[in-house]
Amino acid sequence: MSFNRRSKNITEGVARAPNRSMYYALGYQSEDFSKPMIGVANGHSTITPCNSGLQRLADAAVEGIREAGGNAQIFGTPTISDGMAMGTEGMKFSLVSREVISDCVETCVQGQWMDGVLVVGGCDKNMPGGLMGMLRANVPAIYVYGGTILPGHYKGQDLNIVSVFEAVGQFSAGKMSEEDFCQIERRAIPGSGSCGGMYTANTMSSAFEALGISLPYSSTMANPHDEKLESARESARVLVEAVKQDLKPRDIVTRKAIENAVAVILATGGSTNAVLHFLAIAHAAEVEWTIDDFERMRKKVPVLCDLKPSGKYLAVDLHRAGGIPQVMKILLNAGLLHGDCITITGKTVAENLADVPDTPRADQDVIRPIEQALYKEGHLAILRGNLATEGCVAKITGLKNPVITGPARVFDDEQSALAAIMAGKIKAGDVMVLRYLGPKGGPGMPEMLAPTGALIGQGLGESVGLITDGRFSGGTWGMVVGHVAPEAAVGGTIALVKEGDSITIDAHQLILQLNVSDQELARRHSEWKAPAPRYTRGVLAKFARNASSASSGAVLDKFE
Repeated sequence: MSFNRRSKNITEGVARAPNRSMYYALGYQSEDFSKPMIGVANGHSTITPCNSGLQRLADAAVEGIREAGGNAQIFGTPTISDGMAMGTEGMKFSLVSREVISDCVETCVQGQWMDGVLVVGGCDKNMPGGLMGMLRANVPAIYVYGGTILPGHYKGQDLNIVSVFEAVGQFSAGKMSEEDFCQIERRAIPGSGSCGGMYTANTMSSAFEALGISLPYSSTMANPHDEKLESARESARVLVEAVKQDLKPRDIVTRKAIENAVAVILATGGSTNAVLHFLAIAHAAEVEWTIDDFERMRKKVPVLCDLKPSGKYLAVDLHRAGGIPQVMKILLNAGLLHGDCITITGKTVAENLADVPDTPRADQDVIRPIEQALYKEGHLAILRGNLATEGCVAKITGLKNPVITGPARVFDDEQSALAAIMAGKIKAGDVMVLRYLGPKGGPGMPEMLAPTGALIGQGLGESVGLITDGRFSGGTWGMVVGHVAPEAAVGGTIALVKEGDSITIDAHQLILQLNVSDQELARRHSEWKAPAPRYTRGVLAKFARNASSASSGAVLDKFE
């Protein structure tokens, strides 16, 4: 039987000759035209450690496709390293890369009429970008995560990328020697793999496993380890079977499956970026899902895992403790997962978890039993108020008291905000406002890890508030609120804040409030003028013009 979409759709006879000639030039034989054509979207690059170890996984996937009776067709996808771009103009291209990656996948799969696609990616935007492209093309597909990095070490402590950003604040505050600072900088990233905590890359990989679009246990494997290679091969074999069964991404990524993914994001203490990305993923899947659904889920899902940035452990520790399947089994037994959701394996979630222990091992404390949860409710709170009428996202784990009212310290760019922190001009009780950094205003909604890392390093993480219409790194923690919408560039209230205004952040009551009268805000709004676009040509100009609000995922194809 032929599973080749191209052979089914091209007219028989002489009309197929030019098409086949191109394949003969690639080494195909006549018998290959009855086999499924499987794309391998390869995110390998030497731009970043996150993606530098992907080629061997792509090669293993190609072997797996051939062993399963398919033809592998390799094409590339780009990446931007958030860790390297952080604090620079380059950070504005990070979220843009999500859209470029999704366009690459959709374009190649549809342009070449591929029967299925395996996407291999590592850095943060590789995963939502890859899945969005898979959902748009909607041919059988599987995601292969490149794997987490192993920790660095110095003076008996595990290190990761956030260690460096926090060391900047410690060094500038005189709390760290130059020798220690330089050693941390050199030792934090020991090799290939994505940033090691439950930051954005590992958050999204874990969510994809829960979603059912990646294999069980694959999301927390380390890139250098051999089990990652075998997982890539097995992913390819599973995908060829999914092509035979015609099991497509939109069969898997349903509303219930997204609830499963969000439950795991909350249980593992995942990144604020997951809110933005799952709004975009739901949009690509044409599944009804809003920012308020995250708050609905937060109220019923506890935090079970003690993971960085606000906890103790890294993704490699989570893997040794039982990985995402162990977390999912706890949630399933508590009635917090939909066990009947189909996954790329052809089995349901419950069937995949059948042999996983009901309770985590007693010799570890990375994964807690549900009755010993770190927090009874989830950590990603959706706040509203006159400063965020469309909502915003606060990450509230690790805080003794996520409530502050203080004077606004207003900055229209990241660099001036960071300079104020480093100069010691930000004091306990201040509420920093970083604006004109949203999807349109940035443009590209850059992450603010440099300022937040500096605050943590100076010991101000719990005593200074920071709100922004930009984003935060998955490595951020503290009294921080991001994705404020409407953003400043479209006249949101955040654009009207003045130095010294009183602002309240209250994660208990889910409030973000500018303590200024409605009449005064109306007066300020009447005087406000939209700034000229920062870019008028190229990819950033296109993104600024087309991006939707952060409250709907900052997607480029939300046409009214």
